Amino acid sequence: MAHLSFGIATAPQQVDYADLLGVWREADAVSEIEHAWLFDHLMPIAGDRLGPIFEGWTLLSALAAQTSRVRLGLLVTSNRFRPPAVLAKIATTVDVVSDGRLDFGIGAGSRTSVPEARREYDAHGLPYVDFADSVDALAEACVVIKRLWTESEPFDFDGRHVRLAGAFGNPKPVQRPRPPILIAGRTARVLRVVAEHADAWNIAGVQIDDVVARSALLDRYCTEIGRDPASIVRSFYVRVSYDDPSATRDAVGAVVEANFTHIVLGLGAPYPDAVARWVADEIITPSLLLAARSRSH
Repeated sequence: MAHLSFGIATAPQQVDYADLLGVWREADAVSEIEHAWLFDHLMPIAGDRLGPIFEGWTLLSALAAQTSRVRLGLLVTSNRFRPPAVLAKIATTVDVVSDGRLDFGIGAGSRTSVPEARREYDAHGLPYVDFADSVDALAEACVVIKRLWTESEPFDFDGRHVRLAGAFGNPKPVQRPRPPILIAGRTARVLRVVAEHADAWNIAGVQIDDVVARSALLDRYCTEIGRDPASIVRSFYVRVSYDDPSATRDAVGAVVEANFTHIVLGLGAPYPDAVARWVADEIITPSLLLAARSRSH
């Protein structure tokens, strides 16, 4: 089995900056926690519809400057919110601020069938295209972003969704050849983009049988294009229960058994005191011990 890593996710909604900063600083000092994540929404998708929510990339840059060890990213950036070339520049800035700790999470954006997500597009004057088009746009965005991170000369790009003239990125990210790309999603169309462009794939909120089936489909798409399926890290988001940590451990165990090795533990606000240490002691350490025992048999 590949290295089994654990991280935390803190949704930047219905919470104060000071509370988020406290959790991230604590997590940065807890070695069992290897990565930390925010999400990318512009209006709350849970709780008070008019409650506070922070812009993800701005907040990520601030937290990058206040931490020194954990890898960090957005789970995941909506490709609908920002032009890809602008996003590449934003991500480069965070990679530089963090001294090369960025994991670049991106996705196609929410579906029109999710009203709580749809309203943020209308409220911010953002176009909301058909989901199939958004997946095609994601593929083009991945191409453009990687080129901006790596190419040493300006280039033009004439795609269906992205058109650039004289595009060039300077400075380059700290990580070479580029920050790792994590793509989230479960549809067949998204999984084809994952096979082509991603270093890691994340899925959340589905039954374990579907997780296994989606992972097998990704394996198939990788094989079709001549890529080793094992080269894509499998990532899963698990919501933490403070009241029933055993249920969280069971959920982690199930996905680890399915060969997912990158586990993101979602922390709900308000956060308990010393929540990062609690997560390490109650969830991560027991899960690592169980995985080690399973591998030894």
